[in-house]
Amino acid sequence: MVEDLKNVLISEEKIKEIVKKLGKEITEDYKGKNLILISVLKGSVVFMADLMREIDLPLKIDFMIVSSYGDKAVSSGKVKIVKDLDIDLSDLDVLMVEDILDTGRTLCSLLEILRTRNPKSLKLCTFLDKPDRRATDIEADYVGAKIPDEFVVGYGLDFNQRYRNLPYVGVLKPEVYE
Repeated sequence: MVEDLKNVLISEEKIKEIVKKLGKEITEDYKGKNLILISVLKGSVVFMADLMREIDLPLKIDFMIVSSYGDKAVSSGKVKIVKDLDIDLSDLDVLMVEDILDTGRTLCSLLEILRTRNPKSLKLCTFLDKPDRRATDIEADYVGAKIPDEFVVGYGLDFNQRYRNLPYVGVLKPEVYE
């Protein structure tokens, strides 16, 4: 797998620093609130698992599976819910936990769906933000790191279901995904 990478963009050590910082911010902001973290499987699971251990508050978690990429390198923007939430969001403070905010198409659609479920509040936390690719008017409330417009894998991020298990974020060589 390493031979498919151009370089390491974010080291394992830097990831730990980012997650610890986000956990501290979220802990401060959600004191006294009824927090639920929602993760979109599969990409966000590694980040959410680490993040929830850094949040020093009682919280709930739930998961969704949505599809908008298929086996392509670019999102279609059409969200298909494959697995929906098990928890009623009414009166909960929802924090959507995402691996990467890219074009924003998928997240805009998903947040719109979640708003209809009457959460007390709804915010977005993303591990990575790629603002140069934004095609919608969406900003995350919590951002781990802003990155350049490169195809990244590792730490849960994949291409065609591969590379998720890398402990760092690397830039995939274009010849691998083109």
